[in-house]
Amino acid sequence: MTGRAFLAVLRRDLFVTGRELPSFLAQTLVQPFFFLLVFVVVLGRAGFVSPEYGQIMLPGLIALNAMFGALQAVTLPLVFELSWTREIDDRLLAPMPVWAVAVEKIAFAGLRGLLASLLMVPIGFAMIDIRWPAEGLAPALLMVVLGSLLGAAMGLTIGTAVPPRRINILFAVIFTPLLFTGSVQYPWLTLADLRWFQVLSAVNPLTYVSEGIRASLVPQVPHIPLWVCVLVPVAAIVLFTLLGIRGFLRRALD
Repeated sequence: MTGRAFLAVLRRDLFVTGRELPSFLAQTLVQPFFFLLVFVVVLGRAGFVSPEYGQIMLPGLIALNAMFGALQAVTLPLVFELSWTREIDDRLLAPMPVWAVAVEKIAFAGLRGLLASLLMVPIGFAMIDIRWPAEGLAPALLMVVLGSLLGAAMGLTIGTAVPPRRINILFAVIFTPLLFTGSVQYPWLTLADLRWFQVLSAVNPLTYVSEGIRASLVPQVPHIPLWVCVLVPVAAIVLFTLLGIRGFLRRALD
């Protein structure tokens, strides 16, 4: 019974996403598209960055889409569902435990993050010259999946911790620092001469997703060892999932 209810709720969320596909594409692709356009195409043709910079930045943008696509899919809707309108109650009436509702949100958001990251690949191929080793595709996909689940778990934690009245400052206080310290635009090891920023970037779990995809697809670029890039997101997923479920149970049953 629980499994069927879980899949039914998941199918419903996926169906709604399909009906809102244009807004989903705009939400997940516009920002990374312009990052790639300005930082790689425009600045590259102007001679301010090297032609190889696109090979470095695209893996970071794929990681960004995986994590932020999932994070945004659960954070903002959950904040409003748990507000005074109590829109979450219709899901709580489903024949499954309350914690399973939280897990379903992670699964749904993870699928959205995975889709958002994969959609970035053909855009990158159309805009820049890409040469990826075939043996790196499988570990890169693993990192994308981990990044999507990490973003979903973080989104569940943030969505249950942020009250609706503070939602306006959410992006400035949380999302912007995550974006610019996540090694999306730069390899982490190149920050050795800027030690304080390197340490700050090491705290951001997005860094390990970006570096893991970069290690898989552009192995000639200095990068964090792949096993570290796998271990840190896995540990972060477990931590944020437990925190998120705990917060969800507290807010949903309040």
